[in-house]
Amino acid sequence: MKRSNAGGRARPRIYAWLAAVLCIGAVVAVLFQEITDGGAQSSTPTARSGGVFRIVARSVDVGPLDPALEYTGASAALVDTTCARLTEVAPPARVSDGRRTYTFALRSGFRFSDGRTVRASAFARAINRVLAPELRSPFAPYFADIAGADETLAGKTPAAAGVSARGNTLIVRLDRPVPDFLLRTSFLCAVPPTLPVDSEGVGAFPAAGPYYVADYRPAERIVLRRNRFYGGKRPHHVDGFAVDLRASSFDEVLDRVERGDADWGFAIASAYLDPQRGLAARYGINKSQFFLTSGFGFRGFAFNMSRPLFRDNPKLRQAVNFAVDRSALRHAGGGPLVSRLTDQYLPPTMRGFTDARIYPLEGPDLRRARALARGNTRSGKVVLYTVDSAPMPAWAQRIRQNLAKIGLDVQVKVVPLPAYFGRLGAEGPYDIGFAPWLADYDDPYAVLNVLLDGRFVGRTNWARFDSPEHNRLLRRAARLQGAARYRAYGELDVRLARDAAPLIAIDYPNEPTLVSKRVGCVTPRFDLTAVCLK
Repeated sequence: MKRSNAGGRARPRIYAWLAAVLCIGAVVAVLFQEITDGGAQSSTPTARSGGVFRIVARSVDVGPLDPALEYTGASAALVDTTCARLTEVAPPARVSDGRRTYTFALRSGFRFSDGRTVRASAFARAINRVLAPELRSPFAPYFADIAGADETLAGKTPAAAGVSARGNTLIVRLDRPVPDFLLRTSFLCAVPPTLPVDSEGVGAFPAAGPYYVADYRPAERIVLRRNRFYGGKRPHHVDGFAVDLRASSFDEVLDRVERGDADWGFAIASAYLDPQRGLAARYGINKSQFFLTSGFGFRGFAFNMSRPLFRDNPKLRQAVNFAVDRSALRHAGGGPLVSRLTDQYLPPTMRGFTDARIYPLEGPDLRRARALARGNTRSGKVVLYTVDSAPMPAWAQRIRQNLAKIGLDVQVKVVPLPAYFGRLGAEGPYDIGFAPWLADYDDPYAVLNVLLDGRFVGRTNWARFDSPEHNRLLRRAARLQGAARYRAYGELDVRLARDAAPLIAIDYPNEPTLVSKRVGCVTPRFDLTAVCLK
């Protein structure tokens, strides 16, 4: 069985947005659309071109815009403006050799911002950078089935044997069929064939999308300018983006947008939905400035299976799921506008999801929780890790109160956001840890396998759930196609949540967006690339 060696723990900066539940769902929705139509979107006929779109953010929320690393928060939206994805540059691949070989023929006309032509080597380099162990790319698990990827991930060779490029032809050979491989290639942005590997990410380099990074100054500013050589059809109207990274708080970000000093800002959902700010009452919802849509991000907690309390103890894990008051947690985070409650792992909008109503959403079921916990509490001591971003400390305290009612003594440890996912990637000493997630593409593999397959323990499998039975079922589902695939994943989602219960599912946050009065071309699914100024 091939095992991903994708470089130890996930980079804390890469996953920092997850703890704060930052507003990236809209970017993912736009990406899903680009996958299905190859990036060919019609421009708004009345959109005015020109002007500089002003963005404000905290420096901690934006890192170098390296497509091998940054797909989170504001970074994701900015990278998307610069990215010429393989799904845009090439039509669907010709598939052969029992679905193990993919041949992509690139379209002509795509050029980098320095005028150089985009050839297949740009995407071969993109793949090999993702597999470079120095980068610890969050995308590496999705390319671990490429022939020779193991050697590249282990640092034994700089390029995977299964990736070859000649002129406009890119060939990718896999060790085994991967039914959703074409979806995975949507992560790949054309990069210069000589772009180096830097563990901190490369800040500015020629890009082949509608825009490119002209200036990157950490903790100060980012300047994006229009790529005059862009050869695709994605709508883009402004001359560029000026990103101010000196905001001190999310409140400052939103204040500046409301005053008109910035056109868009990056903030957590709870800041947008703060009742005292009253954005919905002031602007309405989905009219001209304030937008709210259902999100794709998952908020929940992982049981640490490497610790004795919850290891081989499914009844106690189920008991905790019955004891947690999900409705009270949502209320502590801002109320019904904030999210949709859930007791399962797949997003309700994802293909395959079946609502099984396993655990209570509107309040705990203490009778069932106590019955399951009886005789299974072992030491009765729980260490719960969470981040210092609101509302997570308040959530942790409420969970502590919930679990006290079934005989568990919870000690809460609040970890600063920049250090949190490094701690979560270690084996201990936590028993329950805040473990949010966002599917990287619209397929159950990107949730269930990535979070719960044993091959990803220590990376994205924060529960350290390594069940031979469930590994077999997850990998079997991954090999299926079409309706059978989604039916198998839907059944497996229910089975995992009901029987194994490796996670505590809480909710799927809604995704808010606020823009200034001068911004046009905005839809509820916010596409930064396509914005215009009135």
